[in-house]
Amino acid sequence: MIDRYSRPEMARLWTLENKYRKWLQVEIAVCEALAGRGDIPPDAMGEIREKAGFSVERVAEIERETHHDVIAFLTSVAESVGPSSRYIHQGLTSSDVLDTAMALVMVEAADLLIEDLDRLLEVLGRRAHEHKDTVMIGRSHGIHAEPITFGLKLALWHSEMSRNRERMEHARETVRVGKISGAVGTFANIDPGIEESVCLGLGLKPAPCSSQIIQRDRYAEYFTTLAIIGCTVEKIAVEIRHLQRTEVREAEEYFAPGQKGSSAMPHKRNPIASENLSGLARVLRGNALAAMENVPLWHERDISHSSVERIIGPDSTILLDYMLARLTRVLDRLVVYPENMRKNLDLTGGLFFSQQVMLALTERGMTREDAYRLVQRNAMAVWEESSRLEDRLKQDPEITAHLSPAEIEGIFDLRHHLKHVDTIFKRVFESA
Repeated sequence: MIDRYSRPEMARLWTLENKYRKWLQVEIAVCEALAGRGDIPPDAMGEIREKAGFSVERVAEIERETHHDVIAFLTSVAESVGPSSRYIHQGLTSSDVLDTAMALVMVEAADLLIEDLDRLLEVLGRRAHEHKDTVMIGRSHGIHAEPITFGLKLALWHSEMSRNRERMEHARETVRVGKISGAVGTFANIDPGIEESVCLGLGLKPAPCSSQIIQRDRYAEYFTTLAIIGCTVEKIAVEIRHLQRTEVREAEEYFAPGQKGSSAMPHKRNPIASENLSGLARVLRGNALAAMENVPLWHERDISHSSVERIIGPDSTILLDYMLARLTRVLDRLVVYPENMRKNLDLTGGLFFSQQVMLALTERGMTREDAYRLVQRNAMAVWEESSRLEDRLKQDPEITAHLSPAEIEGIFDLRHHLKHVDTIFKRVFESA
């Protein structure tokens, strides 16, 4: 299922082939920096540039004996280079290569996710403007509150996703650091200038201070950001699921010709994509927790984080790529039923005008408490009798003592609730 929506570019980032390619990129960058200082002879550097390579199969074969992936990788590279390979990995520890290379992959993954967010924002913006004036009831606690438009709901999601895009950019910058500082981060066997040169060439920043590793608070921010974006995806998916309920049916996922909803009930049209997205958001949150638990390691480093990151790195980025693509498709093809929205709006006989009535009474000198009591008394009767609030108010002498029938009719005007829709849209989309 994930292959249908996620892009192969994201999956390729996490292949062994790409991982080793990134490792080699870091190793050669260090060699170039050392050669620039005269620490590697030109002919040896030429050999490294020309011959350095690896075989995924050979690395796996060596690792079965060494039980150390970086040593296995370096041995494979050495076999391709020959004697000049003695200059490779000089003064480095494994994590210099692992973490600097991981930064390259995480930055590229962030770039793909930002592209996903841009596509989703385009659809949200387009559909928001399409339904800017599509009136529906707003709900709090699942109960009718006051009118909104479906466009406002979409604009709200657009605003939140815009913040998520900013979060993703910030998280990208947070992990865009490398370290080439040796076994415990003290530069004992390599000069700090090498780290600066390597990071500059790779498009990274040098970590100001490291232990054996880049500190995992950076990763925790990154994976938490993915989880927050997943929460917004789920928020939208949950709303679509509610709107698709048979009793509501104000919007629903597109149901393709030939699609089946149930093995037992031929009539079913279920919000399966939204339900799928709700479930997958839980995985992102779980992975974010795992990333947080990677922050407190023993002393200058232990290896407990490594096994976790081998899972959550590809899983979270590939998963969110899929989720954003699938949500974009759902929203792009979402079927909206304005007539049902209007029908549901009228279900309560105008009860959503209750606040306006109360405010009108207070403007005529009544205390808020007395106004609330009078309006609530009539509203409760409407709930019980399925009558209309406007009609009841016109028959209540305590109300008509303060408001004429014409004034009551004037209160029951939808335009009052929607008069600032343009202002909200301007705030959302001009700032975006």
